[in-house]
Amino acid sequence: MPTGPTPKLPRGRSAAEARPYHHGDLRRVLIDAALQLAAEGAKVSVREAARRAAVSPGAPFRHFPTRDALMAAAAEEAQRRFRTEIEAALGQASPAEPLARFRAFGLAYLRWAMRNPAHFEIISTGSYFAHGSSAELTRDNSELIALTERMLTDAAEQGLLRSDDLKRIQIAGRALVYGFARMKLDGHFQRWGVEEGEIERMAEGVIDLFIAGITKR
Repeated sequence: MPTGPTPKLPRGRSAAEARPYHHGDLRRVLIDAALQLAAEGAKVSVREAARRAAVSPGAPFRHFPTRDALMAAAAEEAQRRFRTEIEAALGQASPAEPLARFRAFGLAYLRWAMRNPAHFEIISTGSYFAHGSSAELTRDNSELIALTERMLTDAAEQGLLRSDDLKRIQIAGRALVYGFARMKLDGHFQRWGVEEGEIERMAEGVIDLFIAGITKR
């Protein structure tokens, strides 16, 4: 994690549901409608988003000529909301403590994913659209990867890490939070004897265990 101030990240919108359509705001409403449809587990299409926005079926195609275009915009919005969560979490962690920041990043990732499963699905899997088609999403993911690289580089420079293989640590951390989030979203914890109310506390515990494992004693 970086030792300097966290770069200002794009702020997302908190409203998850589509707002009533107002003139000039159709693109915004269609994106919110697509996110709402995904959250409901419904099939997302431009025409269905138009129905939710209470506009004619052809009106949205000026903004989104294809479903992929709509889903790319929805993913970019979901990613902005995710980064807002990351920014808030890092704002609570000292810039001088890179592993505390790494922990805050991981917990923010998990909490957001578990509380926004449809949004997480959109930005983390290829089931809705081809992620490579969105330059903004690609750039944003690269920035987040670079952010975790800087966190680990700072930790290494402070002599905090057991290993100097930062790429391996970074990928292991990513696998941990992604895998934990998928276990939650796919309903696996009950078979492991972890009740719903215990999952977030378990998330904190596994991240702390991971950090203890990479920290030099």
